[in-house]
Amino acid sequence: MLMENKAENKAVFDAESAKEVVKELRDSFVTGKTKSHRWRVTQLKAMLKMLDENEPQIVAALRDDLSKPEFESSLYEMLKNSCRLALKEMNHWMMPEKAKTSLTTFPSSAEIVSEPLGVVLVISAWNYPFLLSLDPVVGAISAGNAIVLKPSEMAPASSSLIAKLVADYLDSSCIKVVEGAVPETSALLEQKWDKILYTGNGRVARIVMAAAAKHLTPVVLELGGKSPVIVDSNINLKVATRRIIAGKWGCNNGQACISPDYIITTKDYATKLVDSFKCELERFYGKDPLESKDLSRIVNSNHFDRLSKLMDEEKVSSKIVHGGQRNEKNLQIAPTIFLDVPVNSLIMKEEIFGPLLPIITVDKVEQSFDLIHSSGGKPLAAYLFTNNKKLKRKFVETVSAGGLVVNDTAVHLAIHSLPFGGVGESGMGSYHGKFSFDAFSHKKAVLYRGFAGDAFLRYPPYTPGKLTLLQALLSGSIVGIIRALLGWFWA
Repeated sequence: MLMENKAENKAVFDAESAKEVVKELRDSFVTGKTKSHRWRVTQLKAMLKMLDENEPQIVAALRDDLSKPEFESSLYEMLKNSCRLALKEMNHWMMPEKAKTSLTTFPSSAEIVSEPLGVVLVISAWNYPFLLSLDPVVGAISAGNAIVLKPSEMAPASSSLIAKLVADYLDSSCIKVVEGAVPETSALLEQKWDKILYTGNGRVARIVMAAAAKHLTPVVLELGGKSPVIVDSNINLKVATRRIIAGKWGCNNGQACISPDYIITTKDYATKLVDSFKCELERFYGKDPLESKDLSRIVNSNHFDRLSKLMDEEKVSSKIVHGGQRNEKNLQIAPTIFLDVPVNSLIMKEEIFGPLLPIITVDKVEQSFDLIHSSGGKPLAAYLFTNNKKLKRKFVETVSAGGLVVNDTAVHLAIHSLPFGGVGESGMGSYHGKFSFDAFSHKKAVLYRGFAGDAFLRYPPYTPGKLTLLQALLSGSIVGIIRALLGWFWA
């Protein structure tokens, strides 16, 4: 009994425990260990080795947590690509950037030096537990930081495996994993961090941001929103339907922050679109999708109940035109399509984050933009299917979202040369590729001067002539400088 109590006491992670973790990491950071190019390379290579050597365990953990198909689990390959890109480009990223100087400081030179922020906190989400946990860590390592990673407790098998693998493969004096739920996260948020990256929902993001504000800690918030899909009529309908299915049900059964949330199309085209969905969904998942091995399950009973509530609302339940099957015991919901749900229904008021897809109809496709704007939020992603160049331009010019994709869904996530992040309610800041390095770096301005060219006009006594010359120098106008000097001379 005494041994059990000791184990229980040891397992408690409170504010004091969090303080000790941060202190240990800060002590390691102060030594300069993480700043070296060699350390960064060593850690990234170790992460690649970790992913290569533990593929079966990763796939099994994702299957336990989400019944995720092995094919979809291969998305963690994107994580390997992040490591490889950082290893290839990191030396270039770390080099100081030359900056222009002005006549005001002539002669001089300037540069922008990227330096690590210090000790950073990454709080991850459950829907892609490996990718969303370790991809930001790649950026934090490449920028030279010490890191605490808090995986989501809602994916317990993945969280446990991440903690074990990070401890086995990476430098535990500089990179640590803290498992747990709300109490552990709260303990971590009480500490002073040099940056926090949080992936999740807006409610928790507000808690994270409020905690960060107490220490003036900058944050990156990767959230979500209702990502719309506009479907025009002059398209390859079969390809468009398949790409929407891949971005919706092929991405964790709709449990993804960039998953298509609802479709807008014209009244004349809606029936064709629904028929195409029925055909392709049956082709992909069979006549009984609950028997399919290619669909993830709902993460837990709370989310199952939430989605069921959206489906069962009186003014929505009659709008189901395909799907609707459920298995509460196995936490399964089939791909479900609704046609013409009221815009004031629950399903149109919150991010769905599941296998439900409403279709809203308009008279003209151009009216889609007004409908998106009237929703009040700026989503993490927005999608358009069209061959109309004018419509494409209007889409890019008028729709404000974290990212836009024309004639596909979700694939922009795989492009490391594009920033991934939200705007407004869908988040702030971005990462991926060099944007990850920049997210965890401070851009330090450095100006170099010698002792020549000391400008006397900086020093008292101040005169009208000095003021005129100073204003000309600050404006950078050669003509103004010449006039000021001539005026001084003739004075």
